[in-house]
Amino acid sequence: MTTNNNADHQYVMETRDLDIYYGSFKAVTGVNMKIERNAITAIIGPSGCGKSTLLRAFNRMNELYAGTSIKGQVLFDGEDIYAPQIDPVEVRYRIGMVFQKPNPFPKSIYENIAWTARIHGYRGKMDELVENSLRQAALWDEVKDKLGQSGLSLSGGQQQRLCIARAISIKPEVILMDEPASALDPIATLKIEELMQELKKNYTIVIVTHNMQQAARASDYTAMMMLADRETRSGTVIEFDDTKVIFTNPKDKRTEDYVTGRFG
Repeated sequence: MTTNNNADHQYVMETRDLDIYYGSFKAVTGVNMKIERNAITAIIGPSGCGKSTLLRAFNRMNELYAGTSIKGQVLFDGEDIYAPQIDPVEVRYRIGMVFQKPNPFPKSIYENIAWTARIHGYRGKMDELVENSLRQAALWDEVKDKLGQSGLSLSGGQQQRLCIARAISIKPEVILMDEPASALDPIATLKIEELMQELKKNYTIVIVTHNMQQAARASDYTAMMMLADRETRSGTVIEFDDTKVIFTNPKDKRTEDYVTGRFG
């Protein structure tokens, strides 16, 4: 992939009339949104409306599931990531993913970072990369004396920050986070939110969350998803705006009902 100099530098990603299918079932329909660079965008909405499916479309992770396909476009730095000549592995290299459940490799804390970097061709000073990645993930001070221990020995919140460190070790431009704090206690959740505020200085973050307080606290922009059609069960973005607007003065009554707890 190459960076398009004519791309809108304010936005790192954009979807145009995006439909996502599982076989013949249209899971997501007609999504048009722009993802602001160096900002946190939250995707909220009730269960089953396609939030995670939409998130995975941003780095072609849906293709790891048999029978998935899309119509429309997903632009990254002005280039369609679904164009025939685009390598999906490179897409995932530049658009990283952190999953709902922490999934450190069954390796040492050090090797969780180093192994990932090596398979992506890193040939620099590994000790520096490991330390810098763990520092960026606000984990270095907690693990610097036990880098040889298994990543699985860490607490849930530490494991999730290790996964974030692993994701940023290959220096992506965008980090996708699918419910990254749903399995964590409130203290660990706040650490993840504080970490996101630091990371957005260098990365663009898109997060799926069921936690309305988290979306309101942590994000700059919010996309509200809902079923577009209860008969076909297809989800869509019904409203997308500054987070403050979504939570204090939404334009769509369904958004107001959801964020105030009257629906969903």
